[in-house]
Amino acid sequence: MNNNILNEINNLKKKRNAVILSHFYQRPEIQGIADFIGDSLELSRKAADTKADVVVFCGVHFMAETASILSPDKIVLLPNIGAGCPMAEMADYEGLKKLKEEHPEACIVSYVNTTADVKTLSDICCTSANAVKVVNTIPRDREIIFVPDKNLGRYVEKMTGRKLILWQGYCNTHNKLTVEEVLLTKERYPNAKVIAHPECREEVLDIADGVFSTSGMIKYVGESEAKEFIICTEDGILHQLQRKYLDKKFILPSNKLICPNMKKTKIEDVLYSLANMKPEVRVSDDVREKAIIPIKRMLEIK
Repeated sequence: MNNNILNEINNLKKKRNAVILSHFYQRPEIQGIADFIGDSLELSRKAADTKADVVVFCGVHFMAETASILSPDKIVLLPNIGAGCPMAEMADYEGLKKLKEEHPEACIVSYVNTTADVKTLSDICCTSANAVKVVNTIPRDREIIFVPDKNLGRYVEKMTGRKLILWQGYCNTHNKLTVEEVLLTKERYPNAKVIAHPECREEVLDIADGVFSTSGMIKYVGESEAKEFIICTEDGILHQLQRKYLDKKFILPSNKLICPNMKKTKIEDVLYSLANMKPEVRVSDDVREKAIIPIKRMLEIK
């Protein structure tokens, strides 16, 4: 990493009273300059709790939107404005509104990987870390619309025994991983534990030793006596796993597990963003007032 760039970023952080948040899927050098690294739930909580005036969100667009919703008094910067989330964009406001009209009594559970507009129609949000807990808080006699990830939705169905009305969205990266690739990797590493993100296909989850959010994976590895792990999620998590657990081996079952949007943010983008205080992501007051309700409900679930 260029020390001059690092020094400039640190100086600007102090000058702006800024905090840098990074998702686990970001480039290693981005994780290296972050004040906090986490998954969607952890970053949502951190954005809400920080005393900083400026939040530099190294993630994708819906994450910066969520930070703006939670902290309208803060300036939220997304260093690369082109870093979107195809899965979030698969769920549209008008389509969800129509589905709600068809099921007027249904509770809408919206994955945090959705746009602010979709959140305005939602009753409660969830992340991969707490989706099962969220669904378990909803009365069993009430229909549930789960949007947008069908793979996470199917996993929640299995874990809760509930039948959900599933939106047919998916994560382009996780959905590419096939069970054949995992089984072939398991043949090469028969002693390895298979751990998978719930955005993976159902057949991948069925053969996994554990299904976790990204932060859950890191915790599991730390508590496990196993020395080898087949990691079924985006490759950015390897940076933290290898840094924390030097005596353990981590194997990706596919070279397709790379999110191009998460990798768009570069160190130069962070410097530009702090120097110029843009690109800024700000949610309008009318959208925010509605979207904050399901997000707060999610954050209240421990």
